[in-house]
Amino acid sequence: MNKQKLVSIAAVCIILAGCSSGANSFFSGNDKNTKKTSGAYEDNSSRISQDTPKNDTKGKAVDEKKAQSSPAPTPTPTPTPSHSPQNIPSQPVPKVAAGEKLKFDVIDKLDNTKYSWWLSLNNQHKTPGFPSQAKKFVEKHDGIYIGDTTRKIVYLTFDEGYENGYTSKILDVLKADNVKSIFFVTGPYIKEHPELVKRMLDEGHLVGNHTINHPSLPTVSDTALENELYGLEKQFSAQYGKGFKYMRPPMGEYSEKVLVAAQQLGYKTVFWSYAYKDYDVNDQKGADYAYKMVMNNLHNGAVYLLHAVSKDNAEALDRIIKDLRAEGYTISPFDL
Repeated sequence: MNKQKLVSIAAVCIILAGCSSGANSFFSGNDKNTKKTSGAYEDNSSRISQDTPKNDTKGKAVDEKKAQSSPAPTPTPTPTPSHSPQNIPSQPVPKVAAGEKLKFDVIDKLDNTKYSWWLSLNNQHKTPGFPSQAKKFVEKHDGIYIGDTTRKIVYLTFDEGYENGYTSKILDVLKADNVKSIFFVTGPYIKEHPELVKRMLDEGHLVGNHTINHPSLPTVSDTALENELYGLEKQFSAQYGKGFKYMRPPMGEYSEKVLVAAQQLGYKTVFWSYAYKDYDVNDQKGADYAYKMVMNNLHNGAVYLLHAVSKDNAEALDRIIKDLRAEGYTISPFDL
């Protein structure tokens, strides 16, 4: 396919937003986003490079053709998303002594090319398609994106970049339906909503690391990377006496260096096998839409990424849980 056709297709991908059943999708785990970076898109389009990015191993995307000729397990890179959550206030990062937890001499030898998580959906309730190189790359470094595909089991995960008034309702539904989940929180969220985080823990849910300030981790310095991850753990541990087991990289952006840094801190990096454009609080489409998006893309081992800022998700959640069970699925605590 020539470059002109690629650009034309990419333009269509950006304009048409959302994804009903059967869509090939690209999206990031973000808390508020632009059409370029995330969502399960309604146009049945797959993620295609919009331009020719420069080759830069310090955190920028690389040229797709050059990446394809790289030795495995380097995954095919994607364009740099432009998302920066507008509702997450910046917070001073707790002081962490340089190299307190990360082995800089090890991670500095690793590739820091930035990639974004993406996948291809279908309307047959089958396992989504993942780029083979990306799968090998993430699995090599203890990453998670799907559960046991031989069993009718699913996992609900929620990203909490900021509070929009719906987390209490989500927790109410989960408690009433006896469902355990995992909530990925940021530094400002822990600071501003300690009562909600405490409730998550008290009611048997897991809480995961979503960094202090939600940066694109491949783009930050070694010290900032350590501060964003381990600094949040120190903050969380001081308040709740617990550490983290799981980390979700902001916007789904990662690199080999980031994955290994997470391993050094004892984390498993969590991606997802389904998400949709639920993060835009000004473009909610109703509970029925949220319900259909989740149910139409049901598959064994599904790891759902849902944003707690979504009114639609909060209103559809009880029905989703009941009908997942009616379909014979178990909603498991996050234990991958």
